[in-house]
Amino acid sequence: MRYMMIVKATKASESSVMPTEAQFAEMGAYNEQLANAGVLVDLSGLQATSQGARIRSSGGKRTLTKGPFPYTPDIVAGYWIINVESPEEAIEWAMKAPNPAFGDADGEIELRRFFEMEDFEPSAALDKASALEFPGKR
Repeated sequence: MRYMMIVKATKASESSVMPTEAQFAEMGAYNEQLANAGVLVDLSGLQATSQGARIRSSGGKRTLTKGPFPYTPDIVAGYWIINVESPEEAIEWAMKAPNPAFGDADGEIELRRFFEMEDFEPSAALDKASALEFPGKR
């Protein structure tokens, strides 16, 4: 079962503050543990919202708003995707992750399970979707 560990942004990450060499090494060591255990599917950090955009749909119309956006604790700063055997294993890996805010600063990782094709009732639309090749899917 695949899970996404979502790293929540901090005021520092939204200000494009880069990790120190020691912080980068700590995160790298954790990433290496995930890879060596065979559970790592993908990972990445995201640039600040100043480099992004939002597209909203309402009433059949789309509106584009370019960043930056006001800081909120719900902004995503990065992620890991892992493929594990159980919810407990996913939680165990998330609990081992370094504090994404580093040091004593408040940091948060949200853990969410992906939908898999077997979670849905059989249908023609599901058969069509199942026939597609999805990059990175194990």
